[in-house]
Amino acid sequence: MTERNWPVALEGVHNGTIIRLRGLRGRKDRKAFMGLRRDNAEWTKRWDSTSPYPRMRQVSYAHMVREQEREAKAGRLLPLMIDLDGRMTGQIHLFNIVRGALQSGSIGYWIDERAAGRGVVPFALAMVIDHAFGPMGLHRVEVNIRPDNAKSLRVVDKLGLRDEGVRRAYLHIDNEWHDHRSFALTLEDLAGESAQHRLYRLSQQ
Repeated sequence: MTERNWPVALEGVHNGTIIRLRGLRGRKDRKAFMGLRRDNAEWTKRWDSTSPYPRMRQVSYAHMVREQEREAKAGRLLPLMIDLDGRMTGQIHLFNIVRGALQSGSIGYWIDERAAGRGVVPFALAMVIDHAFGPMGLHRVEVNIRPDNAKSLRVVDKLGLRDEGVRRAYLHIDNEWHDHRSFALTLEDLAGESAQHRLYRLSQQ
């Protein structure tokens, strides 16, 4: 991904709801984004990454948007908001994108507590995986999840991601280092089908 194919917008329909993934729109989205993060602060606190350096200053919304735009145009990040029927509802990012012989990236996400349990995140994850393996030309994607995050573990289970084991003290969250389980998919795992089709097929079993 380079500046030529950013911004990106992905759209699909899940259980009658239009799910749209798109980038932040600067000042236009500031109020909705800040309100969404505020309303979900307690819901996401247990899983949000934190800095191990307590004196590091908090990044402003404007700075965050600028950094996301810069990284997206450079092809190192795919930062997307999740909209449900036009309402901002969460985020899903493809990050740590590495080219060369690896052709890989990692995916992280969070969802508004009011929209949890409706299958939105698995569907959004499937859309991002399809985009990663299709237009972006990646070979592998991974999702790293704390072993005690049961809801997120169900997300990767629904898509049939392969469990590749535990990474010790992998990520700094809520002021301490936490182990994570690593899950992955490659093009070979999908064997020519889309991740969205795989999600539907596995849900019928």
